Amino acid sequence: MTSFFNLSKKTAIVTGAGSGIGQAIAKRFASAGAHVAVWELNADAAAQTLQQIENAAQSGDNNLGGSAEVMAVNVADAGAVEAAYAELQQRRGKVDVMVNNAGIASVGTVEETTPEEMDRVYKVNIAGVANGLRAAAPRMAAQGGGVILNLASIASLIGIKDRFAYSASKGAVLTMTYSVAIDYAKKGVRCNCMCPARIHTPFVDGFINDNYSDKKEEMFRLLSEYQPIGRMGKPEEVAALAHFLCSDDAKFITGSAYPIDGGICSMPGF
Repeated sequence: MTSFFNLSKKTAIVTGAGSGIGQAIAKRFASAGAHVAVWELNADAAAQTLQQIENAAQSGDNNLGGSAEVMAVNVADAGAVEAAYAELQQRRGKVDVMVNNAGIASVGTVEETTPEEMDRVYKVNIAGVANGLRAAAPRMAAQGGGVILNLASIASLIGIKDRFAYSASKGAVLTMTYSVAIDYAKKGVRCNCMCPARIHTPFVDGFINDNYSDKKEEMFRLLSEYQPIGRMGKPEEVAALAHFLCSDDAKFITGSAYPIDGGICSMPGF
């Protein structure tokens, strides 16, 4: 990591970085030398991410000078996002990378999804990403360039049962990625998205505990075998892809969606 995809002297924002994929990305970026702004509403979760990054620095696992700070930001609040981004930019000089990772899940068909549920998902998964894009894209263009990475999902590429609101929101993330990529391609701003399949995070464990407490092992096996590769992905594997896409080694990549899915999209009906 010290030789490839160096992020030294770069400032990066990672939203929803208190756990799961966001935390893994924040830690990976810091280990590659970046200063990471952990945007997270859960203060305890944010503190854990910050502590893990600082522990890595003290142990020598982070030898490129990476660091982190916590900012309590509600991505669904456009004004809060604008203010936080402007504050960080003023303090750091510029923001080089923004990862719009914060998101929420929703289960249900169109019949089962209430208007209130659609609004709940919209505010975080669509408006939250749009707010990040609106804050980052013009400022990055004005400073001469930058990288934006959005977290979509395989639900934006294929049909997933019982995920009406979630699929709609991640489809929007995919097309917003395309839109920003083409609007800012000649202004030095790259914009891509990742489309993970099921990743083994605390959310998955909580979902199983809450809904399948009587058959946890069976459900874990079924969720794992959904991927042709035979297991769920790891947050660190998603973070590795994010690291590459946000580095200067990926300078020729923009407007792309990357499935990281254990073979689901390429092997339908496996």
